[in-house]
Amino acid sequence: MASLAGLLQLKGHRVTGSDQAAYPPMSNLLRDLGVPIAEPFAESNLEPAPDLIIVGNALSRGNVEVETMLDRRIPFTSMARIVHEEFIAGHESLVVAGTHGKTTTTSMLAWIYEVAARKRPELAPSFLIGGVAENFGTSFHLRDGRLFIIEGDEYDTAFFDKGPKFMHYFPDALILTHVEFDHADIYADLAAVKTAFKRLVNLVPRRGRIVAFDGSENVTECVSRAMCAVERYGFEANSQWRLTDLRFEGGISCWRVARAGEIWAELSLPMAGEHNALNATAAAALAAGQGIPAEPIVEALATFRSVRRRLEVRAEIDGITIIDDFAHHPTAIRETLRALRAAYPGRSLWAVLEPRSNTLRRNVFERELIDSLSLADHIALAGVFHSEQIPEPQRLHPDNVVSALQKAGKDAVLLPNADAIVTNLTPRLASGDVVAILSNGGFDGIYEKLPAALERRSHPS
Repeated sequence: MASLAGLLQLKGHRVTGSDQAAYPPMSNLLRDLGVPIAEPFAESNLEPAPDLIIVGNALSRGNVEVETMLDRRIPFTSMARIVHEEFIAGHESLVVAGTHGKTTTTSMLAWIYEVAARKRPELAPSFLIGGVAENFGTSFHLRDGRLFIIEGDEYDTAFFDKGPKFMHYFPDALILTHVEFDHADIYADLAAVKTAFKRLVNLVPRRGRIVAFDGSENVTECVSRAMCAVERYGFEANSQWRLTDLRFEGGISCWRVARAGEIWAELSLPMAGEHNALNATAAAALAAGQGIPAEPIVEALATFRSVRRRLEVRAEIDGITIIDDFAHHPTAIRETLRALRAAYPGRSLWAVLEPRSNTLRRNVFERELIDSLSLADHIALAGVFHSEQIPEPQRLHPDNVVSALQKAGKDAVLLPNADAIVTNLTPRLASGDVVAILSNGGFDGIYEKLPAALERRSHPS
C-alpha cells in the first residue's frame, strides 16, 4: 500500500493515508515522499472526504474508517484493482508469483531491465514490489515505457473481493517460484492454494511465457494446462534453464546456467543461499526470453543489492552480526537459516522468531517449524502475535515447539516479548555469533533494542 501511494503520487494524484501504526521501512518511505499518514484509524481522518478510498486487505468490517466510508458512500476500490486501472491496462505486464521468493525475484527482474535500459532506454521499467529494492532505494518506479513489473501476491484483495490480488494483473509473462500451503487464514488447504495459482496461469495468453520452478510437484500441476510456452528452471537435467556448479565463495554465489542443454552464462550474485540462486535464474530466464541479452543480465545480478528485510545486516557490534529477515513460513525460515550457514560458516547461529504471520500463528505447520528452527544452534521464540485472534484449536503453542527443540538437544527458550528476549540474549551473545531475527512485522522494535543493549554492554556508563 505504501508503494502504491508513491506510484499514485508520481502519476499526479494527491495521496494521504491511515494506519493503526506504521513502521519502517515503509513508514520511512512515506515520510520521505511527503505522504501524510494519520495514526490511528479515526472517522476524522476522512474529513474532508477523499475522492476515492483504496482499502487495504488488512481492513475488515468494524474498522471505524471502513464503516464511515460505507455509511457516507464515499467511492472506494482495492489496491489490486487500481493498480490494473492506472498502471497495467495498456502495458506489458510481467508478474512474479509464488508462495516464496517473489519479492526478491521481482527486484532482480526490475534491476535486470534497469541495467539493460542503459543501452536501450525503452526498457526502463515501471515496477511495484512488496519491499524496498536496495538497488533503487524504493519499492516502486514509474516510467514512460510500456513495461510494468509487479509482484503477484496470492493473498486476498479486500474485504469486498476475497480473490487473490494477482488475478487483477493479467500477466503477459509470468514467473512461478513455489506453490505451498500458506495463508491458512484464507485458504482452507493446499488444494485451494493450487486452484488460485491455476487460475493465474489461465490468464497468461497463448503468446505469453511462463518460467516455472522444476523442483515442485505443485508447480508442475499448476502449469500443466497452460496455453502458452512453459520453461522450467532449477536443477533437473531436462529443464530449459538448469543450474550447475553452484558454489559460495567469499560472500558471492556463483553458478553456471545451461539453456536447452547448452551453457548460456556464468552467473554470480553477492548473496548466499540456494534459494537466491534459483530466484536469480528465474529472473534471468524470463528476461532472456523477453529479448534481454545475457551481458546486462550477468552484470545486473553481479551488482544486485538485495531487498530490505531479506537477510539484511542490521548491526555488527563486538563481532556479533544481527540479521533481519521477513520470515512468514517454515520453508522461508529453513532457507534463510541455510543461507546464513553458507554465508557465515563455523559461526554460532541464533534464530529469534516472532510467530506473526497468519500461517505461523497457527499450528498447521508446527512440525515443519520445529524442523526449520533446528537448523540454528540457539533459538529464542516469542509469544504468538495477538494470539487471542486465533481460535484455540488452531493456535500455535510455542511451548510445544520449544519443548520439542529442547528434547532434540537444542538450546531453545520461550520468552514472552521482544524486551524479554533482549534481556535474555544480551549477556549470552559472544563475538562471532550471528543472530537472525525472523518476523514479518515490527517485532516491538527488537531490531533497534537488541543493538542498543549490546552497545550499552560494550560501553557501560
